[in-house]
Amino acid sequence: MKVLIADQFEESGRDGLAALGCEVVFSPELTPESLADAIAKVDPKVLIVRSKKVRPQAIASGASLGVIIRAGAGYDTIDTNAAAKQGVAVCNCPGTNSVAVAELVFALLLSCDRRVPDQTADAREGKWNKKEYSKARGLKGLTLGVIGVGAIGRQVIKRARAFDMEVQAHSLNMTPERALDLGVGYGGRTREELLRMVSQCDAVTIHVAANPESERMCDGAFFGAMREGAYFINTSRGSVVDDGALREAVAGRKIRAGLDVFMNEPGEGVASWRPEVASLGGVYCSHHVGASTEQAQRAVAEEVVRIVRVYKETGRAENRVN
Repeated sequence: MKVLIADQFEESGRDGLAALGCEVVFSPELTPESLADAIAKVDPKVLIVRSKKVRPQAIASGASLGVIIRAGAGYDTIDTNAAAKQGVAVCNCPGTNSVAVAELVFALLLSCDRRVPDQTADAREGKWNKKEYSKARGLKGLTLGVIGVGAIGRQVIKRARAFDMEVQAHSLNMTPERALDLGVGYGGRTREELLRMVSQCDAVTIHVAANPESERMCDGAFFGAMREGAYFINTSRGSVVDDGALREAVAGRKIRAGLDVFMNEPGEGVASWRPEVASLGGVYCSHHVGASTEQAQRAVAEEVVRIVRVYKETGRAENRVN
């Protein structure tokens, strides 16, 4: 069975696929534009991607293509509807990178509070400004609002306790009983309850899937409900945020933001790109690397190999999302 890997992928995973008897073609240099030709040439049964965008023409070019595996949790970079029309299953690896993303949430949260990137930039320019940077609040005792309590949200809650933070949680299926089980305050399940929760929080972190329901959920009303000077963290998807509303909140209400994801971010590993929000003071950015730790990638690789093994042996597509 031919497997085309069109992104960077752990060597342990490549070895695991080879041990299953798969013919592995490893082409991490492929771009979204060149993917269709590569699929047509290789004619794989399985396509494995990480952040690579998989468009309808790429899916249609694979005569033998049966499964596309997203080596991670989110799958909005893959046209799942086009895949379904072609009879191609799209599978993901939920939960495998939740710890890595939760760790980055706190890196960004601490950046907002202690302004470590700003301090580093000043130090590199020979500036010493202890007076300016001795104004952090500290995280202990602050209230953190967690939006979405899937695998990542639950890991964030666990780490918030270690920082002695108070936690409230909101999700579409939240109930007072579930909040009690999670050991958090009930942040509700409706839009009205969401806005009420964020008005009570010193920091908010987003962990929802990218879909029509979540698109631009963090809009003007959302940021208007946040406390002035609060911290906003997004490691989910750029589509959940109205960029204009966020920029206004940063400039006008002194919101500080830690962002790992952006609207229209590059699909390649290296690119020239300048998001407007990143130029604002009080905004701290990483490069969509929430899942990019060695630990997480090994876990993802193991899950990908398992999905391929089950598919090869039974024809069943595990973790299918379409």
